[in-house]
Parts: sequence; C-alpha cells; structure tokens
Amino acid sequence: MAEPEKSGAHEVYQDKKIGEVQIADEVVAIIAGLAATEVEGVASMAGNITNELVGRLGMKNLSKGVKVEVTEDHVSVDISLNIRFGYNIPQVSETVQEKVRAAIESMTGLTVLDVNVRIAGVSMEGES
Repeated sequence: MAEPEKSGAHEVYQDKKIGEVQIADEVVAIIAGLAATEVEGVASMAGNITNELVGRLGMKNLSKGVKVEVTEDHVSVDISLNIRFGYNIPQVSETVQEKVRAAIESMTGLTVLDVNVRIAGVSMEGES
C-alpha cells in the first residue's frame, strides 16, 4: 500500500529502478536558517510572536524567521534576522543571500530564484 504524498513535500529525484526522494518545505527552511546563522554579524533569526514563545519554552524551532516557497525545481526564500550592532547591513545581507542559496542548491539540487533578507532588529548584546 503506497503512502499518500504529504503536502509541502516536493519530489527532487526519481529513479524508476530504485524509488524517489522527496524534500519537505520545512527541511528547506531549516537549511536556510542554519546557513544564515553561520554568517558573521547575524545575531539570531527573527520570527513571529508564536516562534518567539516556542523558543522561550525551550523547543528549538530551526526554521524560525524563514518562509520558503517551493515550486517544481525552484525555491524562493524570505528570511528575517537580527543583526549584531556594528556590522554593515548590506554586506551581511549579501553574505546571507549567498550562503543560503549555496546551501539549498548543494543540499537539495533545487534552484534558488531569490533570497529576500529582512532585518528585523539589531542586537546590542556581545558575542555569546
């Protein structure tokens, strides 16, 4: 009995002899969030109030502040983040765009059409 296809999962590879590979939208969002937080100058991801409450309750939400739209073999990413005080916003944003694009494309094989960065806040805290 075949399992029904889950919504938000996209087929990225199919081999008639072996099977298929599907990647959930949430996975693409997690890849984007992790890539963005690796960039120097990014303090944290910014999310909506629900994500903030979930974070405070100790449940780690790795896709916080990331919205992905996957169609066919293409991905559009909207990412919200908090930047550390003293860093150049355009430079950090450009680096985030490149890292997110490279991470998604290398890990999933999907083509990234755009990565839109929204600076939601500035963190005044020192390095943690």
